[in-house]
Amino acid sequence: MIALIQRVTEARVVVDGEVVGAIGAGLLALVAVEPGDTEARAERLLERLLGYRVFDDGEGRMNRSLRDLGGGLLLVSQFTLAADTRKGMRPSFSSAAEPALGRRLFDHLVASARAAHGEVATGRFGAHMRVHLVNDGPVTLRLEA
Repeated sequence: MIALIQRVTEARVVVDGEVVGAIGAGLLALVAVEPGDTEARAERLLERLLGYRVFDDGEGRMNRSLRDLGGGLLLVSQFTLAADTRKGMRPSFSSAAEPALGRRLFDHLVASARAAHGEVATGRFGAHMRVHLVNDGPVTLRLEA
């Protein structure tokens, strides 16, 4: 599994003009599932999302995690992160999981996140989403599990 995380002061997802998920300060995680991913990888990714130290410790260093901060986590499925862009002028999505596996593992990630963390919001799997965010820093990192 892959996550592109962004430290945000706020973020929201809009589908058909309706806000379907929103957070204040915290992390926006765009998540892709790849063939061969498992529930164990989803849980490892969640552990990294909650424990990765990307927030300021008051001394100018990124030493605090989302778990330490208690901030929001906005999970958005985004199969395009798994694209192979090494050749040609158009991405290949053969390295992304089939939609059924993607939905199952993304839903597992969301359920595990809600069980482990206070504020969790999501986009809508498979929908055309508009993601609005204010990147704080900017801090944007790629995590893999």
